Amino acid sequence: MKPWMRWLAGSLLAAGLALATLAGLVLDLKPAVPERQDIALADAAHALALARQLDPRRAAPGQLTRVAVTERDIDLLLNHAAHRLLGVRVAVGLQSGQAGLQASLPWSWGPLGGWLNLRVQLQQTTGLPALAGWQLGRLPLPRAWARPALMAAAARVGTVPDLALVAEVVQQVQFAPAQMDLAYIWHSDTSARVLSVLTPPAEQERLRAYAERLAALTQRSPGWTVPLPALLGPLFDLARERSLHHDAAQENRAAVLTLALFVNGRSLASVVPAARGWPQPRPVRVLLAERDDFPQHFLVSAFLAMEGTTPLTNAIGLAKEVADANGGSGFSFTDLAANRAGLRFGQLALKQPALLQQRLASGVTEASLLPPVLDLPEFLQQTEFEAFYGQVGSPPYRRVLADIETRLDRLPLYR
Repeated sequence: MKPWMRWLAGSLLAAGLALATLAGLVLDLKPAVPERQDIALADAAHALALARQLDPRRAAPGQLTRVAVTERDIDLLLNHAAHRLLGVRVAVGLQSGQAGLQASLPWSWGPLGGWLNLRVQLQQTTGLPALAGWQLGRLPLPRAWARPALMAAAARVGTVPDLALVAEVVQQVQFAPAQMDLAYIWHSDTSARVLSVLTPPAEQERLRAYAERLAALTQRSPGWTVPLPALLGPLFDLARERSLHHDAAQENRAAVLTLALFVNGRSLASVVPAARGWPQPRPVRVLLAERDDFPQHFLVSAFLAMEGTTPLTNAIGLAKEVADANGGSGFSFTDLAANRAGLRFGQLALKQPALLQQRLASGVTEASLLPPVLDLPEFLQQTEFEAFYGQVGSPPYRRVLADIETRLDRLPLYR
């Protein structure tokens, strides 16, 4: 064998051994974070309450606010966000003066496969936490790599983190066993700056296209009530047109978000401040099966499904019905059916976006979106619900839920 051939063979062997060694260090056979299945309705209620409490639109500008957040709440919210944005499982552990975060991501490349398990350790300071160390599998990583890794993860989900904004708002983070104490200040422009980070220019352009189409549709509507298909069909026609040059799932998401905000009486300006200057839709009452609450349930559930179907998402979808049973309008299986229909619609819009656009192009009717459900029990107060069904998840409850799923299975749109 010629010298250069021996050198090439040796180099390839060394590279193969180095790659195998690296894979052995960073790849694990099992995930460090198990899949979450223990989400309860109380968790959803806590998550919603925490989101409302931290909403900058509700805060007094310039006022220092302190809030205690449980380890459970942080774990659920981070796990939901990581699953939705990156397909990663996350778990959080809090102790005195420090916090640990674990993330698990399935990974494969050629013959190599397994789980990438990331472990991050944060140390409490007088202000924001400091990175004490991090490792991938059994391989410790340099701290200097943390910021580029954060930027790369943010770029993958289409945003750029404003670290200066975080440092400006968050004054102090303290860790205690199973609890994090957060001190923060919202400023007068914080809400707009946060929303601009979360909604980059490309997404704003996309939402504007659907806002303009919705405004035109409502302006042309002759009356003050409009059936949901009369708006949903044209918006998805636009999504099909734009998908020739853009991502179909992102177009579907923008259509659903625009319509979900509208039927719930919210302006797009609540998520995109620039939308105040866009064409505005005329207020109309949107109906599905002659009900204005069904479009609200349907579209909110569809959007939640497109944001990522996790146990927390499902619990949030059920939390309102349980709250209604306890002093509200009452638990309604009809509303739950609209939720489940919207969930299926959102899953199809995300996972098979072009197929949904194609099916809707042939015509959208109320019967294609929601089966007959008005015979289902509704407006049940807590005592009535418990008398007939005991609790959520009981055999009688599951029978009604199975009936709803059977009705949805019959609709060609969701097959």
